[in-house]
Amino acid sequence: MTGDRTRVPCPLRSAALESPDAEAVVGAGWAVSYRVLDARVSAAERRLEKVGVAPGDRVALYLPKDAGYLVLLLALVRAGAVACPVSTRLPAGGVGPVLERAGCSALISADEELLDAVGQFSRVDPGTVLAGGAGEEEEFGPLEVPLDRPATVVFTSGSTGVPKAALHTFGNHHNNALGSNENIALAPGDRWLHSLPLYHVGGLSIVFRCLLAGAAIALPEPGTPLGRAISDLRASHVSLVSTQLLRLLDDGADLSGLGAVLMGGGPIPPSLVDEAIARGFPVHTSYGLTEMASQVTTTPPGASRERLRTAGRVLPHREVRVSGEGEILVRGATLFAGYLREGVPDLPLDDGGWFRTGDLGEMDADRYLTVSGRRDNLFVSGGESVQPEEIEAALCRVDGVEEAVVVPVPDPDFGARPVAFVRLSGGAGNLARALEPVLPRFKIPKTFHEWGGAGAMKPDRVALGERANRLADGAAF
Repeated sequence: MTGDRTRVPCPLRSAALESPDAEAVVGAGWAVSYRVLDARVSAAERRLEKVGVAPGDRVALYLPKDAGYLVLLLALVRAGAVACPVSTRLPAGGVGPVLERAGCSALISADEELLDAVGQFSRVDPGTVLAGGAGEEEEFGPLEVPLDRPATVVFTSGSTGVPKAALHTFGNHHNNALGSNENIALAPGDRWLHSLPLYHVGGLSIVFRCLLAGAAIALPEPGTPLGRAISDLRASHVSLVSTQLLRLLDDGADLSGLGAVLMGGGPIPPSLVDEAIARGFPVHTSYGLTEMASQVTTTPPGASRERLRTAGRVLPHREVRVSGEGEILVRGATLFAGYLREGVPDLPLDDGGWFRTGDLGEMDADRYLTVSGRRDNLFVSGGESVQPEEIEAALCRVDGVEEAVVVPVPDPDFGARPVAFVRLSGGAGNLARALEPVLPRFKIPKTFHEWGGAGAMKPDRVALGERANRLADGAAF
């Protein structure tokens, strides 16, 4: 670290200078060293300049995840442009409005259907930027990056389903990785399985953590089962959502070689915590959000069963407090630069500089955070407030219930009633009766429907609400 706190050494270049032959990216049967990755990124940076990408330009990436995508993303950041990864699950017709919201000027993609649909944006051929020699024999010196330089845009739907374009600086990602690595040890020789999309802040955070620590990013082949990817790539660290861990446990996957299992995407059901502990998995529960560049709180190594039922303690470079109304407020060096509205960032803060997350929770005397739900998920039924996450937690404590999502449906007598979608591992019996000892009657779902589970970071409550309305007359199972 230099004396100038407004700039930091480029983590990729630093790793290439300090450990040039260390693994930077690994896949099935191949590996790229830090020296080679750094050279390829610099070569791609020069080609981006030749095709007209300038510092400050916002450039969208619509690509399948592979080593080339990683090089392009890092090259954009090194060039001073802003990388805007776009979900490949978004249909071609929906990409244009998202790029306009972010103020993108160019698009890197080889998808012809998409390119035809968004003709108003400059097209950059990924093959052109990645082709040719990488200049791997060149000698490079130290490189610094301004902390306040805009680096990425992450598109987040939030609870409304309307995508927001969250702008992050290089410093946001850098400080998030610093705090994470202080809590979960990561070092050269370690391999963090890249099990999340690069268009998700959790996927970006894996990249920055590994670069900062000189560890390897382990890229599984598309479609490879998670358990096999962990084994084949000899992963030491992995980021999972509850659904992924549950499936690994159901499949009897051997996770004994892992040094850390970082859980995100929402609270982990207590029964899942118990089983993970029983199998000796090094689980860390956490709370994070796109606007804070990923993790905010995380449990330390070796946390007790009781602590693993919380979201952990605040990590370095962040601040957290809970308002008098129970809302979680955050600020610090990882707080994003704002939502882009017609290309201009807008950062909504209160008078104290706090960002209101919309999440509800409480902090105990030891500063461990417990998240109880989303403020905007709350609804009123017969004059009583109902927090869906409370019902979901109660359902997940019922034997045989693996996952649950609760949404409201209109009701002529009560205004709204809860309806549950559940994923079962066996005979759970009468779910309404199982909830009677722990919930008041107005919180017991009107009906229960089978749900396959999304396996995504967060369930699509908007889509499930629409489905619940269509199934309003369905009987409970």
